[in-house]
Amino acid sequence: MDPGLKAALRQAALEARAAGGDDAALTRHLIAALAPYRGQVLAGYWPMRGEADPRPAMAGHDGPVCLPAVIGPARPLEFRAHGGRLEPGRFGTSHPPADSPLLRPQVLIVPLAGFDRAGHRLGYGGGFYDRTLESLRAGGPVTAIGLAYAAQEIRAIPAEPTDQPLDLIVTDQGVILPQA
Repeated sequence: MDPGLKAALRQAALEARAAGGDDAALTRHLIAALAPYRGQVLAGYWPMRGEADPRPAMAGHDGPVCLPAVIGPARPLEFRAHGGRLEPGRFGTSHPPADSPLLRPQVLIVPLAGFDRAGHRLGYGGGFYDRTLESLRAGGPVTAIGLAYAAQEIRAIPAEPTDQPLDLIVTDQGVILPQA
């Protein structure tokens, strides 16, 4: 895999994301996509650097909500119950403090730089969500929902064996069910 190709795709997707999109429509579509998962443990994220914002949909979720914390290089993410207090984390993230209860999410809203219609996700290059999804899926069913503006779509993202697919993608233009 040519790392330069992924870097170029990532840069183009992030530039497209900077233009934003219809946030109200994005929230409506995410709320509808989460409806079948009422009562389940939901992992969201605290947006940064122009990421699509899942917080309005997370606030209305009927079940426990948690946020990811980076606990070390090349390690899966840890999910802490979201009770309101946040502290700064690695890479500019925000997460609940270390004394928050740990939860195992059943549904994850996954941030991304870009996506394609096959369910491939282009992240930020650290592999945290791929490792995390692999670990969680080894323990049972988990649904990964990519959240992005439609402008972040990439025609085809080169997949690697370690890449974990998204189960669906929510954009400001609707919900995309990946096609193999």
